[in-house]
Amino acid sequence: MNFTNFITLEKLKNSLIFIIGFLLSPLCWWNDLIFNLPIAYGFGKFISIFSSELLIPASIIGYWLSNIIGIILMQLGTVNLINKSDEKQNLAKNIWMGVGTSTAFTFLMVILWQNNLLDFSLPSFLTSTNVF
Repeated sequence: MNFTNFITLEKLKNSLIFIIGFLLSPLCWWNDLIFNLPIAYGFGKFISIFSSELLIPASIIGYWLSNIIGIILMQLGTVNLINKSDEKQNLAKNIWMGVGTSTAFTFLMVILWQNNLLDFSLPSFLTSTNVF
């Protein structure tokens, strides 16, 4: 097997799209502090130019959008990696499928959290007031 046939520029591009999507998605547990929250805050700051009261709501929307964009990028990267044919993908269909799956994932997490099946509280060592 020839290495140049194994790794093509197209596979490399789609792998990079998937990795960026994974880093933005809610499936990556450590990404919020490094990627999503700064993006959300930047989005909120930009929108708050028009009204300072929009900083928090726009930051929440920016956070949600960064997660959705991450899931859509993961989906596009995966579909293009797996797809063997040269036919073009339906971008609108892929975007709506990404929005639908990420919204379903969000609803699932909220339901699990509301029924106390998931615990989003901080670990005790982060909330402890005793340092020594």
